[in-house]
Order: sequence, then structure tokens, then C-alpha cells
Amino acid sequence: MPSSNHIIFFDTTLRDGEQSPGCTMHHEEKLRLAHQIAALGVDVLEAGFAIASDGDFAAIRAVAREVRGPRIASLSRCKREDIEASARAVEPAPSNRIHIVLASSDLHLECKLRITRDQALDQAAESVRLARSFTEDVEFSTEDGTRSDPEFLLKMITVAVQAGATTINIPDTVGYTTPEEYAAIFRLVKARVPGIDDIVLSAHCHNDLGMAVANSLAGIEGGARQVECTINGIGERAGNAALEEIAAALMVRRDKFPYTNNIVLSQLYPTSQMLAECIAFGCSPNKAVVGDNAFAHESGIHQHGMMANPLAYEIMTPESVGAGHTKLVLGKHSGRRALADRLEKLGHPLDRNQVDEVYARFTELADRKKSIYDQDLLGLLQPGKSIPVATV
Repeated sequence: MPSSNHIIFFDTTLRDGEQSPGCTMHHEEKLRLAHQIAALGVDVLEAGFAIASDGDFAAIRAVAREVRGPRIASLSRCKREDIEASARAVEPAPSNRIHIVLASSDLHLECKLRITRDQALDQAAESVRLARSFTEDVEFSTEDGTRSDPEFLLKMITVAVQAGATTINIPDTVGYTTPEEYAAIFRLVKARVPGIDDIVLSAHCHNDLGMAVANSLAGIEGGARQVECTINGIGERAGNAALEEIAAALMVRRDKFPYTNNIVLSQLYPTSQMLAECIAFGCSPNKAVVGDNAFAHESGIHQHGMMANPLAYEIMTPESVGAGHTKLVLGKHSGRRALADRLEKLGHPLDRNQVDEVYARFTELADRKKSIYDQDLLGLLQPGKSIPVATV
């Protein structure tokens, strides 16, 4: 059991993240990324879904054999063959976990699984007991938990706890809930499930309404002490809660979230970059914490404030998340001070009149050219020189 104020980070980039379009990774990529995720300081690394394919099984087993630091987990449905495959896959790890998932909403039970509530309860109990025969660490997830009947949700969780589950995860599988609702679910479980004080509660949120991180933080406030997330927020449909955003929020807003965790913040950006190398796309430029524009400023007002005191417009430093340094981007919204500062760094200090003269030429160029480079700035110092205009 973690201390009452410690948050366990459960990374599912290699499982929930990889199963989304464009995110498939081959064996060596998964292993390389798993080592980096371990360096990031996550507590639990879900390496895949062992029964899915021979390749996934082999990748999970390689991660379990070679990666040290996190507890290595594999996902299973409530089927004997799934659980046995997961047990074999994670067996080489010094510490491992079998993660079992079963739907708890009537919609999923009736339309997808075609089983009754009583059958679901029997499957949950039997599967957890079987998993406990292989490992002492078993996580049970109530799929579509946020759209489940609260009383049945409580009953399923109670059955899983009595069967030996050590972590209970309540996923917002389709990104439907709101922060207030999600926090209330955890408070209800803590109040009504016998023996829950000895169990780790976990939040797993999807981003269909853009609230995955907010919901995850609300889950923590409601009593969850594990958050399940992915690098860059990759995952099914609109993705999962982004690990880097949760970690940054816990760092920047310690006044609201007085919790500890093991994440090495300076590894956030390098991990994000490595993931982009392994899959078909990187994150958007305006992505929080790790996007190219997260610490970039073009507006003259913002640049002036940043040069006076970075706290004016940055609530954390790029160095703190491993992102290098602040970028003052020169464009049509930039002001004289940023232009003069850049030219001085290039070895051309100017007086006020010279700055005004060059700035007039700069704004004219900026209206015609999207990206302005150092060589363009040096060209502005020579009034008669023609500067080619590119469109990139």
C-alpha cells in the first residue's frame, strides 16, 4: 500500500496507447520505449495484452525480462487463456501484475458480452482467484464503470476485493464523465465497499470530451491513488489522460494537489520525443508540457514580459520537463525589444534609432514571410539587400 498522499503512476502507452490507429510498434521499439518509460520513473508499466498475438506476448516477456524499475503488467479479459498467457508473459519480472478487465455497465454486458449481471459477478470472482494463483498483485477494472449502475458497480467491486484483487480500477472508458461525477464515484466506493481501505483505487480516463486529465485529477481528489495514463495522451479514439500533463499539474499546483510521486520530470520531454520516433506521428505543436510551442512566444507583449521575468508567462520552466529552453520566436507579432535582443545575440547591438529603422523593414518582411531565420535578420541590416520569401 502506498502512503495516503503518494500517487502511483501506471503507464499504459505500450498497451492502451499502442492499440490505437497509427501507434503500432514493433518488438525493438516497444523494448526501447519501455526502458525510457522506466527511466521516467513510472511505478507500473503495462507492457501489452499477452493473448492478443504472439508478437505482443513476446514483447511483454522481453520487457519483463530486461526492464528494471517498474512493476510489469499485462492485460487480460476474464478468460482462463488470457490470464494464463499474462502470467507466462510477466513471469520473468522481479515484480509483476495481472490486470483483469470486465464490463460493469448494462450496455456492455448486454450488447457486447451477452451475459447477465450474475454471470459477470461469477466471472469476476473466478478470474481474480485464478490470477492470484499466479501473482500477489492483481488489478481488476470495471470497464465502462462511469456509465454503470452505482449499486451494481459497488457489488462487482466488492466481489473482486473479496476474491483477492489488490487494485481496483474504475475506468471512464468512453470519456463520458465529468470531474465532479468521477470524484463522487470514488467517494462512494470508499464509503460502501467492505475492506476497501486496504485496496489501491485507480483512475483511468479517456479524452473524448477533452476532460481526461481533469477527470484523473478529480479521481485523485476523490480517493484514487493510482492514475493510468499514456505518453502524449495516445490511446483509443481521442486518447487517454496524458501522463506529462498529470505530472506537471501535480508539480505546479502542489497547493491544490499535495501529493508525492516518483516521476522524473526532466524525462517528460525526452520520453515524448522517443514515442514520436516510434509511432506514426508526434504531438501537436500546442500540446501542453511537451509540444513545440509549449515554451515558445511570438507576441511582442509576451516577449517583453518574458524578458523582464519569465514568470510573467511561464508557470514552469522548460528545463524542469527536459524541454531545453524558452524560445522567443520572431514573427509579425513580435516587438522591437525581442528583435533588438536577437540581433545583439547575433553580434549586432543597435541603438534606438537603428532598431526603429530595422524594425520597420522587419515588420514588412514578417507580413510576407511565415518563418524568419537569423540570416533574414542579418539581411535586414543591409537595406539594399533582397531577402527571398519562402512559404514555410
